[in-house]
Amino acid sequence: MAEFIRDVKRTHSCGELTARETGREVVLFGWVHNRRDHGGAVFIDLRDRAGLTQVVFEEDAGKELQELAHELRLEYCIGVRGKVVSRGANVNPKLPTGEVEVHVTQAQIFNRSETPPFLIEDRIDTAEEKRLHYRYLDLRRPAVQRPLLLRSRANAVTRSVLHERGFLELETPFLVKYTPGGARNFLVPARLQPGKFYALAESPQLFKQLFMVAGFDRYFQIVKCFRDEDLRLDRQPEFTQIDLEMSFVSQDDVFAVVEELVRALWREVLGVEIPGPFPRMPYDESMREYGNDKPDLRFGLKHMDLTRLLAEHRGAGVSMWSSFAQPSPGQIAKAMVVPASAGLSRTETDKLEEIAKGMGAKGLARAKVDEQGNWTQSPLAKSITPDARAAINAAVGAKPGDVILFQFGKEAQVHTVLANLRLHLGKKLGLIPEYGPRDPKDPASWNFLWVVNPPLFEFDEEQKKYVAAHHAFTRPRDEDLQYLDSDPGRVLCHRYDLVLNGFEIGGGSIRLHDPAVQQKVFAAMGIGPEEAEQKFGFLLQALRFGAPPHGGIALGMDRLSMLMSASESLRDVIPFPKTQKGTDLMTDAPGDADPKQLHDLHITSTAKSQEKA
Repeated sequence: MAEFIRDVKRTHSCGELTARETGREVVLFGWVHNRRDHGGAVFIDLRDRAGLTQVVFEEDAGKELQELAHELRLEYCIGVRGKVVSRGANVNPKLPTGEVEVHVTQAQIFNRSETPPFLIEDRIDTAEEKRLHYRYLDLRRPAVQRPLLLRSRANAVTRSVLHERGFLELETPFLVKYTPGGARNFLVPARLQPGKFYALAESPQLFKQLFMVAGFDRYFQIVKCFRDEDLRLDRQPEFTQIDLEMSFVSQDDVFAVVEELVRALWREVLGVEIPGPFPRMPYDESMREYGNDKPDLRFGLKHMDLTRLLAEHRGAGVSMWSSFAQPSPGQIAKAMVVPASAGLSRTETDKLEEIAKGMGAKGLARAKVDEQGNWTQSPLAKSITPDARAAINAAVGAKPGDVILFQFGKEAQVHTVLANLRLHLGKKLGLIPEYGPRDPKDPASWNFLWVVNPPLFEFDEEQKKYVAAHHAFTRPRDEDLQYLDSDPGRVLCHRYDLVLNGFEIGGGSIRLHDPAVQQKVFAAMGIGPEEAEQKFGFLLQALRFGAPPHGGIALGMDRLSMLMSASESLRDVIPFPKTQKGTDLMTDAPGDADPKQLHDLHITSTAKSQEKA
C-alpha cells in the first residue's frame, strides 16, 4: 500500500479516460464494480464517484498479477497502474470511457470487502430501510451520488454568486434562547446552568437581523437548521437553507438578487437558461384560484369562488347551500371544472369523493354538463334553479361533457380539499409528471413564481385573537398601517414566497425596523410592552439603536436539490437522512442516555413511567 499511496499517485478518475489517452500510463483507484473471468484474461469494471473504467488483467501479465486478479471480488478497494489501450470494435457506447480499457501492469488490494447486503447498482429493489441501515454502501451507488454531486456544485455556485455581489459569509449560533412562535424547537439541557435549556436554532432569523444592525450590510450563510416537527416526504428534523439578509433594500431589490442566484444555479448546474424576471401573484389571488399559496402553474384547473353568486341566487334552490343566502363569515363555496377531454367515468368521480373525505371533507358535490347545459349524474340537478345553474355554468366556463366539482364550508377546509384534488387530477390526467420536470433542459419545465402581499395576521380561533401569520417582525404595507388598530385582518405585509412547480423553495420578508410600528404590531396581537421585552428584548433593544431598513429570504437547499435532481424525496439529497419517525437506521439514533449523563444534566426521563401508566 505504501508504494501506491505514497509513491504512485492517482492520475485520472474512473470516468474521464477517452481515446485521447491511448498509449498513456495511468493510475486508477476505486472499487470492483464488476468482474468477468474469460478463462485467461480477467476483466474488471473499476468504479469511483466519476464513473467506470474497464481494466484488464491479461493472461500473460505474470503469475503475481493473475493470482491477485483471481482473488478480486465485488467492492474490493484496489489500485491499478497500466497502459490505456483502444477497445477497437468492442466499444461500449453506454460509458464515457467505453472507447478504451486499461491493461494492468501493477495492482494492489487496499482492502477486501465482505459480500455486500445488496448490489451497488442504480436499479435495485432493496427496501429503503435496509439501504438506510447500510447508508455508507448505498452512497456508493451512482444514482445516489448524482444528487449529492449536484448539490455540491450548487453550494459552490451559491457562494460564488453571492460573494461577487458583496455578501459576507457569516456564521450564527446553533445553541440559542428559545423564542415563542414558529416551529417546535429541539431543547438542549445546559449542564453548566442546571434546569435551563438551549434551543437548537430553527433559523438564523434574529441573528441575521442583528448583523444588519451591526452594519455588515449584506450577509449570507448555507446553514443547518433544526425543527422538532412531524416528518413527511419533504421534511427532515435537520435541514439546510441558503440564508441571506440585506440592508437599505426594498422588496424588489431582494427579488433581483434571488433571481440572479436562482438563474445562475440553473445555468451553471443544469445548463438551463431561465428567463426573468419571475412573475408575481398576490396571495389572495393564489388562494382564490388555486387554494394554496404555492400554486403549480404548469397546468390549469383553476378554482372559481361561487360564494357571492350563491348569495345572489339565495342558495340557488339547493338546501345544503341555503346558508349562503345570508352572509356567513368564514364560509365559502368554490368549484373546479374537469374538462370533458379528461374522460372521467362516474366510478372515477366517485373515487374523487373518497379522496376528498380522506382530507376531512363531508363529501364532494359534482355535476356533469350535457349539451343543453343541464346537469346530470348529480343530486343537485333536481333542486338547482335554472337561473342559478346557467349562472354557475357561465361563471366556471363549463362546456358539454365537463364535470363540475363543488366544495363548500369553512374557508381553510375548502381551499385545502380543492387544492389537493387539483394536484391529484393534474398527475392523474398527465398534466404534470409525478416527479421532476418532463424535460429538465426545457426552461418551460421550470415554473417560478413570487407569491406576494399576504396578510400580516391570522385569527386564532382557539385563542380568539390575532397572531402573526409568519413572524411579528414583518413590515406591514404603508397603505395598511391605518388598520393596525381598527382591523388587523386587513393588514397586508411585505412577505413573499418563491414557488417552483408547486413547491415553496424560499420565503422571506422586509423586516420591521421602526420601534413605534413594531409596538403597534405587538398591540394588535395582544402583546404588551412588558411581554414583548420578555420574549424579544435583545432584538427590540437592538432595533432602537439606529437599525437600518432591511430584508431577506431563506431558500431551502434540500428542496432545491430535490427538484433540480428530480428526486422523489428530501432523503435522496441528504447524505445521512432520518426516517419519517426521525430515526437514523445506520447509527440507531436517537438512543438512550446513560443515567450518569442525565444526573450531570440535572434532568430525569419520564418515558418509562408514562409507558407503565
